[in-house]
Amino acid sequence: MTIADLIGADRVLLDLRAATKAQALRDLARRAAAALGLNQGAVLGAVLRREELGSTGLGKGFALPHARIPGLSAPFALFARLAKPIDFAAIDQRPVDLVVLLLTPANEANQHLSTLAAISRPMRDEAFVQRLRQARDAASVAAAMAEGGDR
Repeated sequence: MTIADLIGADRVLLDLRAATKAQALRDLARRAAAALGLNQGAVLGAVLRREELGSTGLGKGFALPHARIPGLSAPFALFARLAKPIDFAAIDQRPVDLVVLLLTPANEANQHLSTLAAISRPMRDEAFVQRLRQARDAASVAAAMAEGGDR
């Protein structure tokens, strides 16, 4: 599985306006819940419980909030490029402008870990991340993911 397998143009949000980490997580949880036909509160609660264990701000302006969701049959991800970077309590203390929300089936621990790796691995490539930051539209983000997301 690659990042492009999870995130097509229909799952890309550009210039998402969020002033805080909590606001960004609420908005992403709302959008994911609507797309999946799930309860927004349940999705947000699961994401926030995971975040309480430690920030999912992985550094270099990237965050990967995630949760395992009961009843989900397959991984689901949303990519958001924020209009302005926000404090996400990242490990390097840098503000975050790229966020991938990942939801995986609750009963698939191995799949959860491999999917996290599939998303985080290409985000370590500075050239790939720059293409995401400079993409002019959702189709360009999806194309960048297809070209560089298999690392």
